Amino acid sequence: MSDWQLGCCEGFDRLDLNKVSLSIFENMAGLIDWTDPNILYSAAMIVFKPFYWLGVARIEWHTHIFSALCGSAYRACYLFGISILMMGCVRDWRFNEMMASQPKLDMLDGSLGATLGVLFIVMGSTLVLTSFWALGFTGTFLGDYFGIYLEERVTGFPFNVTDNPMYWGTTMNFVGFAFWNASPAGLMMILLIVLMYKIIIYFEEPFTAMIYREKAERGKKSA
Repeated sequence: MSDWQLGCCEGFDRLDLNKVSLSIFENMAGLIDWTDPNILYSAAMIVFKPFYWLGVARIEWHTHIFSALCGSAYRACYLFGISILMMGCVRDWRFNEMMASQPKLDMLDGSLGATLGVLFIVMGSTLVLTSFWALGFTGTFLGDYFGIYLEERVTGFPFNVTDNPMYWGTTMNFVGFAFWNASPAGLMMILLIVLMYKIIIYFEEPFTAMIYREKAERGKKSA
């Protein structure tokens, strides 16, 4: 991997939360109103959403129950994808509600925060949108768990920058909105977002590899 590929989003991939200096977050923690229930609501959605999509996809892979109920794998995958998008809207709304109800960080409440915010949002949105374009709807929303396979591994941009551009692009969008809103609570919540994506990747990547390995073996037997 070349040096330029170890840029912004690769940093999330390689982030070891055990080695993160907590001093800056300890300072920000003093600026957060921990009695605000919006923190709990936002954290709950951040935690629940990835476990929802991974749990439903695993159930479908093992039982095909949703394809049976919907009448086809494609219909089930599209409904599943729509549910994830709707849940993402609720998660983002709760995140914005939390930032709106929390104190602001003075040093970011101006042109610095706005500039950093726009920069991260542009980079994050680029990763998310180009990832969606490369994978398509079913590829993005775990179609392989529904038996809808990609013909070949996607290796072009943005997958030549990071293996998980959708996850890290979304994370960068959250960072951008936290900067834009000069929100210490928003920046603190990024730690939880990164942790959840790292947990999901830990379970998702080997399982997806197993799906395509089994597909290849079936292809050899039928040849």
